[in-house]
Amino acid sequence: MAFWRRKKTDDAFSTSVLGLDKSVEELKAQEEAVEKELGVRFNKAIAKTRHSINDKLDTVFESRKKIDEAFLDELEEMLISTDIGVSTTFQILDSIRQGVSRAEISDLAALKQQMKKELLEILTGSVASGVASESETDVSIRPYVLMVVGVNGVGKTTTIGKLSQRIKDEGNEVMICAADTFRAAASEQLEIWSERAGVPLIQQKQGTDPAAVLFDALKSAKAKDADVLIVDTAGRLHNKSYLMAELEKMKRVAGREVEGAPHETLLVIDAVTGQNGLEQARQFLKTAEITGIVLTKLDGTAKGGIAVAISKELGLPIRYVGIGEGVNDLMVFDAESYVNGLFE
Repeated sequence: MAFWRRKKTDDAFSTSVLGLDKSVEELKAQEEAVEKELGVRFNKAIAKTRHSINDKLDTVFESRKKIDEAFLDELEEMLISTDIGVSTTFQILDSIRQGVSRAEISDLAALKQQMKKELLEILTGSVASGVASESETDVSIRPYVLMVVGVNGVGKTTTIGKLSQRIKDEGNEVMICAADTFRAAASEQLEIWSERAGVPLIQQKQGTDPAAVLFDALKSAKAKDADVLIVDTAGRLHNKSYLMAELEKMKRVAGREVEGAPHETLLVIDAVTGQNGLEQARQFLKTAEITGIVLTKLDGTAKGGIAVAISKELGLPIRYVGIGEGVNDLMVFDAESYVNGLFE
């Protein structure tokens, strides 16, 4: 799977490795090898959550040997402990009870299959809202404006740096707009990332109106015919009304300069914070038009079930997940890989 699927041409094949001297077959084989490696790394990243669900499920069933109410009580407690969410937990338990009553679920394998089915339906159902893919926007509209929001400390600036590198690596012209003019450290971090990726950074002095910085960045991106403009915003709390008003102003400026902009507004959430992160997202949704979620530090928690809770309760797609410190550790979220990985 290519990281960025918005193509400038009609080529059916897309890869992050240009490989101009290789045949399509060789490129496809190369991409398959990369995807296999990413799949292995992703499975390692969710190992803690897998242990909280799959391994514990095996242990509980081994001691009971049957699916009864006592077993389901333990399953309920186990699922809630992964931050999968109360409503999701009840949905799964109800489906299992129905399966047991119809004699469709009588062993652990059938139970796991039903759980996988419910989780996958929740995760894939969320793509009906928000923006599930950059390819939804007509390729003739440029630059594609991607705005990133979130509270401080969740990995927002790092996510922007990794996004710029990954998207550029697939042959796109990328620019970054440093519209967090409140925190000097934010611009300094972005400077490091932009230099590393070889991506132009548009910034102004601290305290400048963020909407003015964005306006300049949009003008520059259009003049240079850039494909993507990634916009950093001030880390803000949902209860700071003036910061939320500032975000709306920035969106109006973007919309005047580029049709449909911003095309995505991504909210970055730290997976380690679990239900607290979900509450942040709920509050942001009240005041900002969030189109998707970036879930960072998924490798650092046993509560990776928060991905399911976010999808079910917010109805928003999880666009990307962070599974490590490296640039390539920011991955496009794949619901099927995630669910299968929880039960392998």
